[in-house]
Amino acid sequence: MAVTKQEFIEAVAAKTGSSKRDAAEAVEAFLSTVEDALKAGDSVTFTGFGKFHTTHRAARMGVNPRNPSEKVQIRAATVPKFSAGSVLKKAVN
Repeated sequence: MAVTKQEFIEAVAAKTGSSKRDAAEAVEAFLSTVEDALKAGDSVTFTGFGKFHTTHRAARMGVNPRNPSEKVQIRAATVPKFSAGSVLKKAVN
C-alpha cells in the first residue's frame, strides 16, 4: 500500500505533536529544498537514510508501445535518483 502525501503529512503531525498545517508547511519546505538542490546539480545526503542526486541518462532508441515495429529516439535527460543508506536498508529488511 502506498502512503499518500496527505497521509504522510498527518503522520508527521502526529509524531511531532504539531498541527497538520505546520506539518504540511514542513513537508512542502523539505520537498522544495530537495528539488531546488537537485535543480542546481547538488545532492542531498542524510547519513544512514540515503542520498538524493541526479544522473545523466544518455539518448537511446526505444520502441513505440502502440506499434512495436516502430523505433523512436528517446532524448538524453537528467533524472533524479535516490540511493538508500545502510540504516534504511537494515530497517526495511
